[in-house]
Parts: sequence; structure tokens; C-alpha cells
Amino acid sequence: RELAGLDRLAALYLLVLVASFAAEYIQTWTMQITGQRIMYDMRMTIYRHLQRLDLRYYDRNPVGRLMTRVTSDVDVLNDLFTSGVVTIFGDVFTLAGIMAVMLWMNWRLALVAFAVLPLIAIVTQWFRRNVRESYRTVRGLIARINAFLQENITGMATVQLFRREGVNFGRFDVIDRQHRDANIDSIFYYAVFYPAIEAVSALASALIIWYGGASVIGGTVSLGALAAFLQYSQRFFRPISDMSEKFNVLQSAMASSERIFKLLDEPVAVESPAQPAVRPPASRRGRIVFDHVWFAYNQARPDGEPDWVLKDVSFDVEPGQRIGIVGATGSGKTTLISLLLRFYDVQRGRITIDGVDVRDLDLGDLRGLFSLVLQDVHLFSGTVADNIRLGNTAITDERVRAAATAVHADRFIGALPGGYGAAVAERGATLSVGQKQLLSFARALAFDPAILILDEATSSIDTETEMLIRDALTALMAGRTTIAIAHRLSTIQDMDKILVLHKGVVRESGTHQELLAERGIYFKLFELQYRNADAAPQSREVGVQS
Repeated sequence: RELAGLDRLAALYLLVLVASFAAEYIQTWTMQITGQRIMYDMRMTIYRHLQRLDLRYYDRNPVGRLMTRVTSDVDVLNDLFTSGVVTIFGDVFTLAGIMAVMLWMNWRLALVAFAVLPLIAIVTQWFRRNVRESYRTVRGLIARINAFLQENITGMATVQLFRREGVNFGRFDVIDRQHRDANIDSIFYYAVFYPAIEAVSALASALIIWYGGASVIGGTVSLGALAAFLQYSQRFFRPISDMSEKFNVLQSAMASSERIFKLLDEPVAVESPAQPAVRPPASRRGRIVFDHVWFAYNQARPDGEPDWVLKDVSFDVEPGQRIGIVGATGSGKTTLISLLLRFYDVQRGRITIDGVDVRDLDLGDLRGLFSLVLQDVHLFSGTVADNIRLGNTAITDERVRAAATAVHADRFIGALPGGYGAAVAERGATLSVGQKQLLSFARALAFDPAILILDEATSSIDTETEMLIRDALTALMAGRTTIAIAHRLSTIQDMDKILVLHKGVVRESGTHQELLAERGIYFKLFELQYRNADAAPQSREVGVQS
């Protein structure tokens, strides 16, 4: 019978072990899965919010800093689950249960043990206040490191060309040293905090032995009860020690969460109206009007007046009309386009398309009217066809090929391994500047826009290639409202109207011949560009005739 009872105890013990293993497995699995799902949702929420923020926010925040929010800051929050910090609630319940048992066993000894709790509270408050600030500094410096690396790795060719390796190494050393010192500060606080908790625990045991020993001698407490109480006191400080260890991860996560929620709280300055205006389909070609537009990137100078980039700009573009915009660097040419696409909102005046203020249109509908060809072409990792289509499933393979053929991009695409399926490296690193520019033309044509914007679109193309795409540009602009920004006046001489911007103000307006006859800013720009070219005599002849 005794052996049978022993077998039952052994079987029960084995069952408890299996149940404990299963429970721990389920808990770990659940915590890890929950953590991964929360991190996935948080990254998607952050990225969705980043896509809604206007360009003004990106003008003042480095890319590397924003990448830190989506990557390492979110990973730190995941440590809340992987390190078992969520089990801190179990530690609290365990602590409360042990306190209740200690009070039940001997309330006097319990009060002696609890006398050290104010010391724990003081040490914890000191630790929390200092280590949280230390973690804020650490997370901020990680963002600075990422921003520095992103900027300098992207521009490594320039760094090496101008032999700035030593200078940049010194700058990185300063940031990295600050990061190291900030971590050392946090290590100091932990080096003090953990031994302090252990010292308080030892002090509590000493007080129990001192008071309990006197009680044993006095006969009010048995030796066995004192020994049991000492065991419970050690169990009492174990969850406190566990919580202090988890406090490390918690403080780091709190610092990261502050930065994440600060980003999520960033207001969306440019967004679609609650009830967007509906434009009739017949107006898809688009009549554009700039009506007394004022705009400043910096809201105010020290004297309180905004630093205006555009000042009282007014002009109109008729459907199908081709407009050229010229002016010195910094005159506000590209800013006009950014306002038209509503990357920024105007401070004064308004911009309308077919009589509808762009601020009253849905952002997707507004930007769907345009195709933009920039001087600095941005290509994404993927295939050649993907970079022409840009995820628009309505653009078929046939349409992609037709667009590439129209701008003569099919010549170099056919020579690539894989053709339209050839891989494109990040930012098109494997393609020449001219090839990237041709792809941007094919992209614009494939989207069949109502309004075409060319921002110095042929500046990176050699003369032979420019001749090849001139006919394609003519076909692309046919029937479309076109706005072309140019420094090379040869690219806009055939435009229906040319605007001359100077220091944010439209100084002149007219055709190429009309502006030459005025002998104003445009005439001077034309003379400067063609002084030693064949067109120079023509400019002088026009000047004599005027």
C-alpha cells in the first residue's frame, strides 16, 4: 500500500510538472505572439501616419531619425513582452499574498519587515527619475546616429571625392562618444539601484532576526515560527527584486513610447476635406489659376514678418496650354509646383483647378490629375516595369512597353538583362542619369495625366537623347495642360506662354518673342545663355528691331 501511495505521489508530481511545462509554454507563446502582433500594428500605424504628414514635417526631420521611430523604438517596446515585463502584475499579486500571510502569522514581525518599504520607495523614485532621463538621451542619440549614417552613406561618393573621411569620422566619433557616455550614466544608476535593493532586503532580515530573536527569548514567538517568517521575508523581497530588474526594460520602453506617440500626435497639416468637392468629368483637362498667392516655408522671421518665397503671385493656365516658368535659383519656381500639388498649403490667396480650390479636392483625386517629371528622378527597388507602373494595376504590360517606346527608353531597356523585368537597385544606382530620366518620361506617359509638369526634365539628358525625346514630348503634351520649369531656355521657346519669376514675384509674362522684345529679365537670361552660341545674333537682331 505504501508503494502504491508513493507511485500515486510520483505520478501526481509528474502530472504537475507536465502541467507546469504546458502552462509556461502557452504563456510564453501567447506573450510572444501578442507582442509581434502589437509591433506589426504599431509599425503599420506609424508608417500610415508618416505617409499622411506634409513635406514641411520632413523638411525639419532627418530621415534617419524617422527610421529610428519605426525600427529600434518599436523593437524596444517589443522587449516588454519578450522579457516578461507583463508578468509584473503576477509579481504584484504574489507580493500582496505574501504580505497577507506574514500579517496572519505575526503582525508585529510583519510590521518590522515592512518598515523598510519607505526606503525601497525612496530608492526606486530616485532611480526612476534619473534613469528615465538617461534613456531619453540614449534614444535621442540613437536617432542622431541613424540620421548621420543615412546622410553620409547616401553621399559617400561626395565624401570620398572631397576627402572628408577624416572630418566625418571625427563628427561621428563625437556623436558615438555621447551615446556611450549616456549609456554609462544609465549603467551607474543600475549599479547603485540593484545593490541598494539587496541591502534593504538584508536590513529587513536583520531587523526580523533582532526583533524575532528577542521574542523567542521572551517566549512570545517559537523558533520554528521565526524560521518560517524569515523564509517568507525572503520570498517577500524576491518579487521586488524581479520587478526592479523588469523596471530596466520598462524605463527604456517608456522613453521609446514617448517618442513614438509624439510622432503619432503630430498633426496632419495637409489632408483631404471631410466633404471633397466633386469635379465634373468634362473638366478633367484642367484650367489652373493662381490667385494672389503668398507662401513662406518659415512662418516668421525675428521681426515677425514671414520670409515670403512667393509674393502675390497671380496667373492662369488654360486647358491644353503650355506654360514655361523661368527664373534664377531660389526664385520660387519649384515652390509653385509644390503648392499646385498641395505638398504645402498657401498662407494667402488660393489656387484653383476649373474654379475649385485645390484645398476642397480630395488629395488622391487632385494628385491623380498630374504626372511630374523631376530633374532628380527617384527610382525604387524592383523591376524596370515596376518603376514605370508604380503599383498601378490598371497600367498593363502593353501600356508600359508603349510608353517606353514612345520616349525611346525601349532601346536601353532591351539591352538590360531581363529587359522590362530587369532589377533596379535602390535609387536606380545601376542606371545612368540619362536612363533614369527616360524612365521618368515613360512613367509620366503611362499614367496618361490631365496635367503634365516638367521640372528641368531634360537637364540630365545629352543632346542626342534630347533630340530623340523631343517628338515624344510633343506627343506627351498634346491636349494636356503643361507646366515646364527650365533653366535652359531652349527647352521652352515654343511654349504658349512664359512666366519670369524673380524673388518670388512674376515680373514678366508672354511668348518667347514678346519677352525678348521687352529687353527685360528674360532678355538678359537669354543673352547670357546664348552669348557665344549661334542664337546670339538672333537675340541682338530682335533687340535692334525692338
